[in-house]
Amino acid sequence: MRNISRDIHPYLAIVLLLFIVLAVYWQAGGNAFLGYDDDDYVTVNPSVLRGLTRESVSWAFTTFHVANWHPLTWLSHMADVELFGLDAGWHHRVNVLIHLVNTVLLFLVLWRMTGGLWQSAFVAALFGVHPLHVESVAWVAERKDLLSTLFWFLTMGAYTRYARSPGIGRYVPVALFLALGLMCKPMLVTLPFVLLLLDFWPLQRYGEGPFSMRAVSPLLLEKIPLLVLSAASCVLTYLAQSRGFTVISLGSVPVGARISNAIVSYVAYLGKTVWPGSLAVYYPHPAFVHAGIPTWQVAGSVLLLGAATLLALRQRKCHPYLLVGWLWYLGTLVPVIGLVQVGTQALADRYTYVPLIGVFMIVAWGVPEALRGWRFRRQVLGAIGGAVILALGITAWIQARHWRDGVSLFRHALNVTENNWVIWYNLGVTYQGLGQPGEALACFRKSVRIVPEFAGGWVRVGSTYDDLGQYQEAIASYREAIRVSPNYFKAWDNLGVVYDNLGRHLEAIACYRESIRIKPDNAMAWYNLGVAYSRLRQPQEAVKYYEEASRINPGFAGVWYALGVTYNRLGKPEQAREAYQRLLPISPELAQKLLETPGSAK
Repeated sequence: MRNISRDIHPYLAIVLLLFIVLAVYWQAGGNAFLGYDDDDYVTVNPSVLRGLTRESVSWAFTTFHVANWHPLTWLSHMADVELFGLDAGWHHRVNVLIHLVNTVLLFLVLWRMTGGLWQSAFVAALFGVHPLHVESVAWVAERKDLLSTLFWFLTMGAYTRYARSPGIGRYVPVALFLALGLMCKPMLVTLPFVLLLLDFWPLQRYGEGPFSMRAVSPLLLEKIPLLVLSAASCVLTYLAQSRGFTVISLGSVPVGARISNAIVSYVAYLGKTVWPGSLAVYYPHPAFVHAGIPTWQVAGSVLLLGAATLLALRQRKCHPYLLVGWLWYLGTLVPVIGLVQVGTQALADRYTYVPLIGVFMIVAWGVPEALRGWRFRRQVLGAIGGAVILALGITAWIQARHWRDGVSLFRHALNVTENNWVIWYNLGVTYQGLGQPGEALACFRKSVRIVPEFAGGWVRVGSTYDDLGQYQEAIASYREAIRVSPNYFKAWDNLGVVYDNLGRHLEAIACYRESIRIKPDNAMAWYNLGVAYSRLRQPQEAVKYYEEASRINPGFAGVWYALGVTYNRLGKPEQAREAYQRLLPISPELAQKLLETPGSAK
């Protein structure tokens, strides 16, 4: 391989990497925002929409919103809004540029660690264009994947420098980059263990003698500060996901189902790596559609994984990259393999963004070893490598096209998966946002037909009936959601709104109070309670509830408007003016109009 390496100038390798990544992904600049997480992360997130303000920065470091603590990810989205507003194309282009940087960084770090220029370039090319990575790049909400991996590679680069000449001055950047990466996404919790693998190969810090704890102990001790950072991130992540109700209970997905799905998923990811067809934004977990995993699949996966592990261990001296790459793959998937089930998916393409690097390393170093001694070896390797990259690049380009909008993405997912209740639901949300309630209702009904206990689906069925003016059907749907999940506060909220609009204000008030009992910080329920009392011509009562809603969510424009109107009705113009002043930074045009009109909106 040394001769091949001499023939390839590193700058040429970088130019080629830039070209193939841009060829696949620059089309993302024409993509729209999705109503699937992009709303929570950007388009309807009031803190992000404020841009980089003191309040929003403070929020980024203190919130567990969307069941995560990743302040640098929030700051990145805020910076995009500051620079580009809500121009979806530029938000997507920033994702592409970060992926581009990651691809080049991976090449440079691996080349520096191993000295294998061709192999490092091939790993980076596979990383840059593999279709399994389209999800991380083409989805604005997955900015966290890209940013955290950027710091992963910077940590590896800093560690390589430290390993060759250890010292506190070189150790600090390692810890700093790891900490910054953990503030983007907790996926980096496994990185200290990866660094231990890299100590074995290619850094060869274990020494030439046989493996022993005496040789390993110093390397373990130096990782303790990094392990402390990882442990702290694990605690924060568990707290965030528990409070966000995304950690699925053992009652919903038993331990046996989790282990079976994890084992099969390890093999499924390998299968999609070799043949990346039928990729989808969401793969339903068998436990949620009342389907088990066949025993033969679990047994076959155990045998395959066991055989691969045994082979890697047996070849650790002759071919150390096999063990390092294989353990990299197995280990870095642990946080997202489903043993702690977060969400309802069985697996996800985005989870492979870092783990597949281990598999790519095995291929990049293993294939040339296997062809050693072949005639025309260089030409054969070049032809194979070029054909693989071309095929993957074309497949990734096609896959990236599905991400241009929600309808295209979700329709494709339904074409390649079965019983995909979550995608039927999200397709319905997309149609609802497009003002097509008939299509939305059909999608929501298919979702709850697959999983009848899906309370969120019944709420959407109800809201669509409400849009269509079919109020009795809406009430029945909300009641079904409450039967399935009695503590689902949104169902109580929406049921109250229907009753309120039908003039059944006392029934509405009872629903709002139940919602508040379940979720006391639900500003919308407090606001709706105020609206109900306003309709009952009890403005004094209404004010109390509006004020509580404004305390919980000071950025809720409707509350300040309602307070101003109600204070005017009570003959308190000064308090009304104060309410409109609070509305000014949220909705300047409306607030200015109200402030300039004496006794407005009486």
